[in-house]
Amino acid sequence: MAEREVRWQGVARQRLDYVVQPVADIASIRSILAPRVEYTAYALGQLEPALFPRTRWYYARGTTGTGLVLHSRGGLGDATFVLGDPDAVSAILSIHPGTAQTYATCQPQHLDTLRRYFRLANQQPMIRMAVTRERFVPIEDQSTAVLSGIDIRKVNALYGSEGGPSYYIPEHIDSGVYRGVVEEGRLVAIAGTHVVSRQEGVAVVGNVFTHPGYRGKGYATATTSAVTETLLKYCDHVVLTVDPNNTPAVAAYARLGYREVCQLVEASAARRDPSGLGSSLRRFRAAIRGRKYDGSLVTLHD
Repeated sequence: MAEREVRWQGVARQRLDYVVQPVADIASIRSILAPRVEYTAYALGQLEPALFPRTRWYYARGTTGTGLVLHSRGGLGDATFVLGDPDAVSAILSIHPGTAQTYATCQPQHLDTLRRYFRLANQQPMIRMAVTRERFVPIEDQSTAVLSGIDIRKVNALYGSEGGPSYYIPEHIDSGVYRGVVEEGRLVAIAGTHVVSRQEGVAVVGNVFTHPGYRGKGYATATTSAVTETLLKYCDHVVLTVDPNNTPAVAAYARLGYREVCQLVEASAARRDPSGLGSSLRRFRAAIRGRKYDGSLVTLHD
C-alpha cells in the first residue's frame, strides 16, 4: 500500500497506510499478546472477566507492520499499554488516544511515537524481570504475614510513611496477593501484585515497600519471595519491573531467581489534545476512508 508523493521542495515523503480496528474478542487479543508474554503480562491480566469490561483494545495493520494499544481503567487510575511497530501504534493513537490523563507503558522504541500525542512526565526507564518455578530460590529464614482487605489501614499507613498519599482500598488487596513483615504488631514491609490472572497464568509483582526505619534487613526480598512463591503455584509467568539504577533491588530479585527479559519505559502521560477534537475529526475521516476495509484507514507521512 506504500506510495511515494513529492512535495514542491522536491523532497520525497513516504505515505504509510494502516487499517485500525477495535478488538473485542479475547482469543484474538490473547494470540497477539502471548508471543511476548513477559512484556505483555500486565495486558494479559486485563483479560480477566472482572477487568476486561474496563478495557478498550485497538489493532492496526499496514505498511510497516502491526501494532496494538490497550486503554484500561482501574481503581488507581487509567493506563495505556502499547505493543508492536511504532508507526502502527501511531496510527492507532492518532484516532484513539484514550483519556486526557493516563499512565503509559511502552518500550524505548515507542517513545517518539508517544511524544507525538502526549506530554510525558516522570519518565522512568525500567527493566522487566521474570522467574520460573525451576529458577525460583525462596527466602526461608524470614516469616511473613498474609494480608487482606481487613489490613487496609495498616497498608495505607505503611505506603504513606514517607509523607505521600496512599489510596488503596480493600478490594486492591483482596484481588491480589499481598504479604508483609510485622514487627511488634506494626506492618513494616510489604510486597504485592499489580495484576493476577489465574485464567491467563500470569502475574505482575509490585508495590514492594519497606518503612524507612526498617530498611537494610532484607524485608523487601522476603516479602517479594513470599508473594512469588504463592503466585508460582498457579501462574506459569511471574514478572516484575524495577529501576535498573536500583542495583540492590535488582541483585535481590536476581537472588530469588528473577532474570532480565526486556526493557520498558513508564511515564505519566497528558494528552496534547485535551479536548479530543483533533482525534475526533481524524477518527471521523478515517472511518469514512476505511469502510471498504471494515475499519478506519489512517495515513501517516514519515
